[in-house]
Amino acid sequence: MSEATGVAAHTLRYYERAELIRPVARNSGNQRRYSAVDVEWVKFLLRLRETGMPIARMREYAAFREQGPLTTEPRLRLLEAHQKGLREQIARLRAHENALAEKITIYRDDLAALEANRQNGTADD
Repeated sequence: MSEATGVAAHTLRYYERAELIRPVARNSGNQRRYSAVDVEWVKFLLRLRETGMPIARMREYAAFREQGPLTTEPRLRLLEAHQKGLREQIARLRAHENALAEKITIYRDDLAALEANRQNGTADD
């Protein structure tokens, strides 16, 4: 599972204790045996985490998932709320990135003007 998802075994055990993933079957050597469905679920959890979803909200989503199709609506609402927050965060980040790009342009223009003045033998003091 660690190899398939890029998640350390320690993190997988934490996800199990946090009830994000259900206890996994073990073989005769007491090693965990994950299914392809488990791999995809962990990948989805990683995606949620990378988008900033708190563990508590992930736990809520996982609990709904465990309850089956009758919880489709609350799962949808939870994901829609997260998506809305993510879109707002992306808009803020884009505004910050644009402000940085403007400042970088100003500094590059200032440096180009200084270099031109040096080449022309003039300098602003």
